[in-house]
Amino acid sequence: MFEPHSLVEDGVRHYGRLPARPVSVNPLDEFRGARRLLRRTRLKEWAGFTVLHPDMYASMILQDAKYLASSEIYVHDRADGALYQHEQVAVPGAVRIAEQLIGSSVALRRKGYAIGYEFGTDRHRIEIDIAATAEAPAFSGRLELLPKSASPALSVSSRLPGGTMYTNKALFPIEGALRVGEREFVFRPDRDLAILDEHKSALPYRTTWTWGTFGAFADGVPVGANFVDRPEIPGQPEESGIWTPDAAAPLTDVDFDWDPAAPLSPWQIRSADRRLDVTFTPEGRKTVDLQLGVLAMDYFQAYGTFAGTLDIGTRTVDLADVHGVCEQMRARL
Repeated sequence: MFEPHSLVEDGVRHYGRLPARPVSVNPLDEFRGARRLLRRTRLKEWAGFTVLHPDMYASMILQDAKYLASSEIYVHDRADGALYQHEQVAVPGAVRIAEQLIGSSVALRRKGYAIGYEFGTDRHRIEIDIAATAEAPAFSGRLELLPKSASPALSVSSRLPGGTMYTNKALFPIEGALRVGEREFVFRPDRDLAILDEHKSALPYRTTWTWGTFGAFADGVPVGANFVDRPEIPGQPEESGIWTPDAAAPLTDVDFDWDPAAPLSPWQIRSADRRLDVTFTPEGRKTVDLQLGVLAMDYFQAYGTFAGTLDIGTRTVDLADVHGVCEQMRARL
């Protein structure tokens, strides 16, 4: 399969399921002059991680929305059932996601709040140093991800109704420690995973999606799934896929069967070919509800466990108590 060096080459953007993340990803390179400036206002860039550990659920994000920068992190401690959250909003330009991932760093650092990522050849690093507030204890820690033991990349460039999407996702064994108040969570690379979610997308003004992801080890190798339901253009690639030991295999026609009136009740999630057939049982969720006139966001991410079956090509893996998340976004951006 052709592996482009850049997402955009000679002014032409590559679309499709790509064999790996291109070395350079800048969707704006497709445009010049005033069109480039206009397109830049629509571009949303973020890099986030969901970390999978038997005693907690956690996700974090650094985001450049162009009109502002932001970061947030949450931890749900399964021992006491508490959800702890920190967030920070900053001026435009305070977070910059690089075109080239390897060798880059991105961070948001303010008084009492610091999250930073470094992307290296042998190690990726996450550093967290957040002071306690009235609502949540202090978070601190250093986590290291192991690229040489990671899953294949799920790298997808596609057209959306009223926009475009590029995403890069992968599973990484993770080690290190994260302290939440007086509690310390130690990560083992033979048991625990981090799921990278990198986006560089010009989303439509009215944006909706339902999405989920999980990861686990099978025979010592990271496997898992990423699945989404959003408005699409027929024939365009979507980001649903299965991480197998050898590839990020495509999934299509994923169906989410859940009750919006009872979002903490079990969800049934299946692909048309039944390579993915799982039940997601939420343990809790975090929500965002913003109404700012022309800008609005109605969002939740539920965290919990998956059970069922996953066909990784060479065999079908039985899943039980596998950690992951599902979320829904309805926004005007």
